[in-house]
Amino acid sequence: MSEQLRPDGRGIEEILAGIPVVDARLVRKTYDTGSGVVEALRGVDLIVARGEIVSIAGPSGSGKSTLLNCLSGLDDVDEGEIRIDGLDLGRMSDNERTDLRARRIGFVFQSFNLLPMLSAEENVELPLLIAGQSGRKARRRARETLERVGLDGVGRRRPDELSGGEQQRVAIARAIVHSPALLFADEPTGSLDSDTARQIMDLLVALNAEGQTVVVVTHNPAVAVRAGRVLRMSDGTLS
Repeated sequence: MSEQLRPDGRGIEEILAGIPVVDARLVRKTYDTGSGVVEALRGVDLIVARGEIVSIAGPSGSGKSTLLNCLSGLDDVDEGEIRIDGLDLGRMSDNERTDLRARRIGFVFQSFNLLPMLSAEENVELPLLIAGQSGRKARRRARETLERVGLDGVGRRRPDELSGGEQQRVAIARAIVHSPALLFADEPTGSLDSDTARQIMDLLVALNAEGQTVVVVTHNPAVAVRAGRVLRMSDGTLS
């Protein structure tokens, strides 16, 4: 099938190439703690171009996780606008946001979040099976993605049979198995020793070199500087 064309003759991929993967404008988010209102995000602006690797660095409580939750559509914003891959999150239903995350966003968490009763391959193929892909195709794609992150031959092992670095690589494989437009990495090295943390950042940088757009949230300056662009989060503001 030929690539779908718009009336101006441009293909869909060509159009998307000119649209930021993340386009957030004047985003505000507050929480009522019961003892007062906390301004978690205070007019945050953020644009991430396709193919960038950006780190958002800052101490705990600075608003990094809140920003990630808002960018992914897990949390609503009080003010402002967020577009992911050109799509306005504020105009989407909960189901549409869930579908967007399943198709266009990958997540890597500090705590890995692997299902302990499943093998590495089964953890990686799970998002594909949920999306309706056949078991055979999902398993083949899972194996290919594990090879891509340097884990050829460990697919049948369960998480408790893997090192921390290997578990994080499985989590990265699971996050990219569906070829997302955007990969969020939330403190991906926070529970790892310094050498393993370096290896995980080597992998994220390598994925970015292949064209994957990556946003890394971290409190570790040594991790942050590996990104092509470093932003600082402090008291709900980004600079």
